[in-house]
Order: sequence, then C-alpha cells, then structure tokens
Amino acid sequence: MPSSTPPSRRLSHRLGRAFVLQAVVISVTAIVGVWAAALTIERVLIKRALHEEADHYWRLRTDDKTVSPPRTLNLTGYVAQTGQPDGLPDELRDLGPGYHRLDSTSDMTVVYVSERDGDRLALKFDGEQVRELSVLFGLAPLGLVLALLYFAAWVAYRTGRRAISPIEWLARQVGRVAPDRADPRVFDVANMPGNADAEVVALAQALSMLNTRVREFADRERTFTRDASHELRSPLTVIRIASEALLARKPLDDETESMLRRIRRSVSDMEGLTEAFLLLARESELGLSAEPTSINGAVEEVLERTSMVMDERPVSLELSAQCQLEVEASPQVVSVLLDNLVGNAVKFTDAGKVSIRIGERFLEVSDTGVGMSADQLEQMFRPFFRGQDTQPLPDPAGARRPDAKRPRRGGHGVGLTIVQRISDRFGWPVTVESELGRGTRIVVEFPSARVSGTD
Repeated sequence: MPSSTPPSRRLSHRLGRAFVLQAVVISVTAIVGVWAAALTIERVLIKRALHEEADHYWRLRTDDKTVSPPRTLNLTGYVAQTGQPDGLPDELRDLGPGYHRLDSTSDMTVVYVSERDGDRLALKFDGEQVRELSVLFGLAPLGLVLALLYFAAWVAYRTGRRAISPIEWLARQVGRVAPDRADPRVFDVANMPGNADAEVVALAQALSMLNTRVREFADRERTFTRDASHELRSPLTVIRIASEALLARKPLDDETESMLRRIRRSVSDMEGLTEAFLLLARESELGLSAEPTSINGAVEEVLERTSMVMDERPVSLELSAQCQLEVEASPQVVSVLLDNLVGNAVKFTDAGKVSIRIGERFLEVSDTGVGMSADQLEQMFRPFFRGQDTQPLPDPAGARRPDAKRPRRGGHGVGLTIVQRISDRFGWPVTVESELGRGTRIVVEFPSARVSGTD
C-alpha cells in the first residue's frame, strides 16, 4: 500500500533559521557599512581635505614666500624645489604629483603631492590617529549596537519558540491519534505547554471534538460490520438454499424456472456484493493479515463458483497460465477482486467465451461480450454506473437484429468500483480496453508478485 512521508521540517527549526539569517544579514550589513565608511573617509574626506590644504598653502605662499608648510597632529607638510627633493623625506622623494598611499599600520595614511611655480608641496596625512579614533568612536559603538541587536534577536527567538510551542504540541498530539484508540483527553488544554493564545485553545478544542466524532464513527463502523456480517448473510443464505431446492423439483414450467434462476443469480450477486463491502470496511479499519496467496488457485476457485450460476448460457470459460503468481495479500481480497472481474465479464457476455490469462506479474480477463463505448469507458469505475443493458442480438448469419434485445442484466454497478478501490489500496494497476459489440479486455498488474514455473 502506498504511504506518504511527512515533511521533516519543523516550525521551530524554520523559526530558528529565520533568526540566524537575520543575525547574518545584520552582521554583513554592519561589515559593509564599516567598509563603506572607511572608503568614504579615505576617498572623500581625507583627499578633499588634503586638496583644500594644498590650495590654501599655495594662496598664502603667493603673498609670502617664507610661509611654512602646514604641520598639525595628523598633517605634516614638506616643501622643496622641483628637481631638488633634498628637503623631502626619503619615502616622499620619488612620488609624483597626485595622491599616494604609504605602507603603514593604517590604511588611511595618504600623501598628496602638488607642484606650482617650480616648488613641490608634499602633504602627509597620518591615519594612525584616525584609526584609533574610529576604533574608539566607531567600531566600539558598532559592536555594542550589534550585541544589542543579537540579544534582541535571541529574545525574539525565545519568545517566538514559546509562542509556537502549543502548536508543536498539537502537531505531536495529532500524530498520535488513531481511530481505533482515539482518546478525547489527548487535546486537553490543561496539558498544553506555554501560555497558549485564544486561537490555539480554540483549535485544540475543535480537534478534541473532531477526535470524539472520529471515535464514534469508528465504533459505529465496527458495530455495523459485526452485525451486518450476520444479519445480511443469514437471510441471503436461506434464500439461496430455498431457490436451489425449488429448482431441483421437477417438472417446473418455463416461467417458474426462469424466475427461480433470476432469484438465484440475484442472491449470488448480493452475497458477493455484501462480502466485498464488509471486506473493504474491515480492511480499512483493522487491516487484513497479508499472507502468500496464489493467484492461480484463486482463479480456479472463482471459475468453479462462476460456472455454477451461468444458467446454461453458451459461454465458455477458458484459463491459460504461463506461470505461477503469488502475492502478499489477504485471500479474501484476491477472491473479491477476481469474483468481480470474472463475474462482470460473464454477466455481459451472452454467447462466446471469457478468457483468463495469467502471465508474468499480470492477470488478463477478456470476453466477447457487448463491450463498451468510449463514453462508457470513462465512467466505468464510477459507483452505480452500469453499461448498456440492451443490445441488438445477432442473427445466425452474424447480422444484428434490431428487433431482438438482450434482457436486463443483474448487478448494481459497483463491481468495477470495488476493483478500482482494491487496485488503489494495494497498488495493483488496472488497464481496460473495450470496443462496443466486440468485447472487453481488463489487465491487472501485480508489480511485487513472486513468479515461478515460467513457461
């Protein structure tokens, strides 16, 4: 039987991942912000300041040639004649006009060189002080802010976990519920962890009511299958035995014998239908024990039962087995499946043959009956749908006689529906091919069957 695997993701895990992602985004944003700030200080503020200092110095020097170059805590100026760099430090002598970065402990140590009227001015900005200030007034506050943000995220995560803990508890409780042992106290709000919100309490109460109803339905189903097993079978058995006893009394007029045979066919149909419904009800609730079941043996038993209720119609039953098939399933399930397939083929075949072929992991049932149209094929598995009950009968020459109609057939239109339910439940695919007036072919596959004695 196919089974579904529940998702492995949990709500708390998703919440945790969301907060971790939030912390990562905050960290990356902070790092990018610090890098952008450093880049802005170097390329905008420092370089702009150096350029303006140089312009200011050259204006002063125009009026006074003896003015000294600027010298502050972070800025040092050097002046020398162009081509005579003796007045410059060794590290600045080979630098041409423009901005230069010197190797130092700080990435913000920048030199700006400019020339005017045969003189060269070199302004050196010492970024060590700026680095210390940025650590003191930039990185330290940033670290504190990040710590506060991480703490706030952790508190929010803990609060979120506490908020969703009742929902996780409900999910675990739902996973423990089974119809055959439903306990109304399983969703008791008093056992719920944390401070549950009103919506969660309402959900728990609704689940408790649903659990109670499921338990009541399961009890009613068990009671029905137990009572129906006796109350429905006993009257049908009495009617069948009585009809067979009456048929054994000879002579009988044709009309009486025909009515008795119809009664016997209807009783046989009802017995099979009752058995199928009860079987499916019991299997869905309690599960039938699976055991090695021979498809070949089950087919032979079905053919033997079917031949007893065919009313001497000119229909032959043929069986060909290319191998021995064995499936892990309840013998009753296999019997119901084959009874409906073979019985349906016989029911809609007035003359000709019904062939059953057993191949490697498949069973084929084909007939030379009335067949079905394309529209009927689309509806054949619908509950209570029945194919055409009347079709023109062929005359001896093989032509259709419109004035001669087949009698209405027995059945309730649920045989193939039962076949489909069994097919879906046990993973036995069913394929149907049919042509109106020529017959029907149904193939049931048994993918996991054991094969032996292959020809």
